[in-house]
Amino acid sequence: MKNKVAVFLIGLLLISVFSSGCVEFNAGSDGKTVTITDMTGREVEVPKEIDEVVGIEAGALRLLVYMQATDLITGVENFEKDDGLRPYIMAHPELQDKTSIGPIHGGNPELIMDLNPDVIFWTYTEAGNANDLQEKTGIPVVALKYGDLDDNRETFYKALDTIGKVLDKTERAEEIQKYIDDTISDLNQRTKGIPEEQKSRCYVGGIGYKGAHGIKSTEPDYSPFEFVNAKNVASELTTEHAMVDPEKIVDWNPEKLFIDEGGYDLLVDDIENNELYNSLDAIKNDEVYAVMPFNYYTANYGTILADAYYVGKVLFPERFEDVSTVDKADEIYRELVGKEVYDDMEENFGGFKKVDLKE
Repeated sequence: MKNKVAVFLIGLLLISVFSSGCVEFNAGSDGKTVTITDMTGREVEVPKEIDEVVGIEAGALRLLVYMQATDLITGVENFEKDDGLRPYIMAHPELQDKTSIGPIHGGNPELIMDLNPDVIFWTYTEAGNANDLQEKTGIPVVALKYGDLDDNRETFYKALDTIGKVLDKTERAEEIQKYIDDTISDLNQRTKGIPEEQKSRCYVGGIGYKGAHGIKSTEPDYSPFEFVNAKNVASELTTEHAMVDPEKIVDWNPEKLFIDEGGYDLLVDDIENNELYNSLDAIKNDEVYAVMPFNYYTANYGTILADAYYVGKVLFPERFEDVSTVDKADEIYRELVGKEVYDDMEENFGGFKKVDLKE
């Protein structure tokens, strides 16, 4: 009787082990494939051993670089070949030598078929589109959602976990998540508890949104402000992105003005061509600072974190005395894309700097 109970308990344990998680062997398969659930809820059968992949649509290639899968990438969209101004391309310029899989925002099915990768990772898509591409190419398509570092951080993390399960890189997914959580926690710990009356009124302009824009372009939930508990004058707005009337910016009267360098020239032109802006305390008192752009084929998470440290150092210098913002930026880039690329960002965009608009 005792032996029968023991066998029964062991059986239950084995069932529990083999049925846990989102990845499981296909019933009746030869053991060469596994079935995963992608981020649209589709069950996708993928090879257990994967040698070649492609990533299509905004952010897909970046996620694969984060996951240290550059050696598996067999082709890239034309945009990735032609424009090297994103940190993951700066860190891995060899990606620009990869075979073209077609135009920006999804590539070309026939060119992808020619390369015949083991898996296609596709961000910003729906289940129906993923099914159509899978049928058309005969290649497994794993749909991902991109998320963000704020309210949708868990979505971003799930994308990493999904890639990790497909490519057998779950430890790397966990490593990235821990690093990002620790970094955001550090920023918060340094700046929490500061009374609101002791904080400067801040505004960031020049935010990229489907192209470059000037001072009117801002984000009410601008992450580098959020992470250091800054007083963002635009936070009263309720949209993800906003184009603000000049009169409203003057009414807010920020004491510190940050310029996203993606819209730097347009923002400077705005100020030069509209005398209203000269009344801003930030401009009158030379409190204007440049930060690196991060909205470029969706959000570059490393640049967001690097910008947050620079913003924190400008707003609360005593809380960041031990931080070199350049060194910190390079640490972040090294952790996420595998190489220190601040110098490349500075060369192409300007880097962290105080701006003299009177020159």
